[in-house]
Amino acid sequence: MTDDALLEQWRAAWPAALAAWSRYTRLRDARLCRTSVEAAGEGLHGSFAMIRLLDQSVVIDLQGVREQGLQGYAVEILAHEIGHHVLAPATAADQFRLLARLRRALPTLEAHAPMVANLYTDLVINDRLQRQAGLRIDHVYRLLEQARPSPASSKLWTLYVRIYEQLWQLPKGDLGGGAADEATDTDAWLGARLIRVYARDWMDAAGRFATLLLPYLAGQQQQVTEFYRLADTRDAAAGCDPAGAQQIEAGERETPVHPVDDPRISGLDQAPGARAASDERPPDGGQAREPFDYGELLKAAGITLSDEQIAVRYYRERALPHLVSFPKMPAPLSAELQPEGLEPWQTGDPLEEIDWLASVVQSPRPVPGVTTVQRQYGREAARPPKPLPVDLDLYVDSSGSMPDPRTRTSFLALAGAIVALSALRTGSRVQVTLWSGKNEVIVTPGFVRDEDQVLGVLTGFFGGSTCFPIHRLRQTFAAPRDRLTHILMISDDGISTMFDNDEQGNSGWAVAARALANGGAGGTMALDLRQDWDSGQHTGWLQQPYRDIARARDEQGWEIHAIAQAESLVDFARAFSRRHYTNPHVQSHAKHRSRP
Repeated sequence: MTDDALLEQWRAAWPAALAAWSRYTRLRDARLCRTSVEAAGEGLHGSFAMIRLLDQSVVIDLQGVREQGLQGYAVEILAHEIGHHVLAPATAADQFRLLARLRRALPTLEAHAPMVANLYTDLVINDRLQRQAGLRIDHVYRLLEQARPSPASSKLWTLYVRIYEQLWQLPKGDLGGGAADEATDTDAWLGARLIRVYARDWMDAAGRFATLLLPYLAGQQQQVTEFYRLADTRDAAAGCDPAGAQQIEAGERETPVHPVDDPRISGLDQAPGARAASDERPPDGGQAREPFDYGELLKAAGITLSDEQIAVRYYRERALPHLVSFPKMPAPLSAELQPEGLEPWQTGDPLEEIDWLASVVQSPRPVPGVTTVQRQYGREAARPPKPLPVDLDLYVDSSGSMPDPRTRTSFLALAGAIVALSALRTGSRVQVTLWSGKNEVIVTPGFVRDEDQVLGVLTGFFGGSTCFPIHRLRQTFAAPRDRLTHILMISDDGISTMFDNDEQGNSGWAVAARALANGGAGGTMALDLRQDWDSGQHTGWLQQPYRDIARARDEQGWEIHAIAQAESLVDFARAFSRRHYTNPHVQSHAKHRSRP
């Protein structure tokens, strides 16, 4: 068969493949590639088929199909790929959920989660197509076994094909694989039961399937490469938006259960170690996973982002529920009447209300009460004066006492993201300075309106000593700014280093006072302090920093917020944003502005 004939044959099989699921199934036509080089341009590598959840596409490498001897199975292969779109995983969000559950059930072997996800969803789809749609899926696996360059040597492959043989009541070894011992046969029976019992709730059984495969993966990690030719969902979520992937749902937090301990699968009322369904009550969902786990999950789904980009996405998504609403400005009615439509002028109406020009346009010989018209007037919403937003100058501590935002949750970075993104929503400009020891400073290019630039600085990390960059404060407020600017510090008692002398010998107290005066909108410090920091009872090394902070409050007017727990920074950031970046506050600042 020529390449063109094979292409037309597979193209003609597409409607039948869609109908294998439902006559109402609709997807864009499959991308049929004549050569492996052409398929590689579509992102297909190592296998002869793949799906893309980003644009709901199916990609087929017809050259690879020839090499596997599968030319005559267009409906079967296309229907299988369609199944990934309509059943498992169906969406990028479900792919993230599936991988998260599998990673939890594969301790130390999380790297194999994408492959296990592929094997699991293939089983769910193929069993349905073989039994309900009457397709020849078993023939496909026989041909795949024949096309193998060397006999199968992996116990994992033997278990996998034995599960199919159990599902479809085929003779042992009919689909290939090595010799299966009694333990493998038992596991294959459990795997087949799992697929049937949880056919409608396949997501709930993902952890059980991974637990079943775990001993086989642990013993033969180097032999999993033979599954790569079946990897049609390995990078399925590439390019997708990972919205919601950072949240840990309730089902993910269940302790993974081996299928033999699940009464629904084993059929035993009291399976060894089994718990009743009513006892399996995981904690409520809503908890966020750590940034490192979030990044590993995205990489497992095929999303290729740098650690910096992952951190930016993580903190942006976590900040979104806490941001202020987009500003809404009232629209009062204008004082002047605005011309609207025309209506007939009738005898008895005031003569001066006739619109003679419009009347003559309708008839060159006006007939009073018949062709005469008058103009209607109404009021429309006026455009109120735009309030002048308050800019934000944000300084975030990144010394060794602070967590790295890219590995575990940094509530300093999260609080900074909430405040900064809220400010950007209201039209403010934001400058962010991340600081640690001497000469360890990252700053945005001035006051910016770019979210990525702001979050890129907030998610950085130094982990060094503590030395506030006084020169940054001095340079920013060397002269009165053209817009009101609020100064916000997020740190701990190390913020007291901002009152030391700078590299030019200037007093930090003088620099701070000038910054408040030239900013014109006040200053706030959110500090990790003990609640009794202002009691005057502290001695030793704590005494002087606390005295300096109290002096800054009393003499210069800094607003001090003592944050006893890092998680409380989120509540502070929400309250701060609503106080400083909602319309009434912004307008009041604009009204009382004392300088141009």
